[in-house]
Amino acid sequence: MARVLVAGCGYVGEAAANQFHAHGWEVEGWTGSAESASKLSERPYLVRAIDIGEREALAAAFGEFDVVIHCVSSRGGDERQYRRLYFDGARNLRVRFPEATILFTSSTSVYGQTDGSVVDETSAAEPRHEKGKILRETEDIVCAAGGIVLRLAGIHGPGRSAIVTKFLHGEMTAGAPGRLMNQVHRDDVVSALLLLAQRCEEYKGEIFNVAADQPITPREAYDWLAPRLRKPLPVAPAHPASSKRGESNKQVSNQKLRALGWTPRYPNFQAAMSESILPSLGF
Repeated sequence: MARVLVAGCGYVGEAAANQFHAHGWEVEGWTGSAESASKLSERPYLVRAIDIGEREALAAAFGEFDVVIHCVSSRGGDERQYRRLYFDGARNLRVRFPEATILFTSSTSVYGQTDGSVVDETSAAEPRHEKGKILRETEDIVCAAGGIVLRLAGIHGPGRSAIVTKFLHGEMTAGAPGRLMNQVHRDDVVSALLLLAQRCEEYKGEIFNVAADQPITPREAYDWLAPRLRKPLPVAPAHPASSKRGESNKQVSNQKLRALGWTPRYPNFQAAMSESILPSLGF
């Protein structure tokens, strides 16, 4: 039985751990706090509180794994927290589990393109913001160790959608209303992780974009949501706020991952909203 460690049993990690267990893997999950671990105590696999940013904590961990999924969340932390959890965390996992293949969930925010162009894994990934630079450094050490990098688009899914939350609060998303936003459903991220874990020996050192088939602009998203949520369109601010994603404008290609047989269950914003997200939020 193959063994997988899910380092970061949060929104994506818990769903991944559940699916790996359902597919016959021996699973262990780690969380950053004892409180988070206790909430998962009824899962049919072991969940422990281990901070991957602390090398001593990993040194005390027992067991070996075939695959290690590094999918911790910074929970909005600053650059120091980013480096500790992502870069230091990946380095610590590599040292502690040198025989395992690491799957690292990075972000499509490492693509800094602003011209609306299509970007794939061969495109320049030169982020302008410090957090993106830390992610790129982490990608490099993961690939150098024979791991696999998954660059995730903006994640939404059951009970979670930044766009819907802002819409319900009468706010516009960051950036220009006509910029392209790339998103991916949580369950499609999980299916990508499972596929690459099963075929990790073939794709060591490679990078894959994980995004829905079609991007959408904030204006298109809000026009689609308004009649379904029965609320008027929010008023756009005179000076839109910026963010790491809000400053970008590109179309992320998922063709490399699709060529392996991966097919997103939710290929676009409308499908994800109507079939999963809005029903989960009571709409």
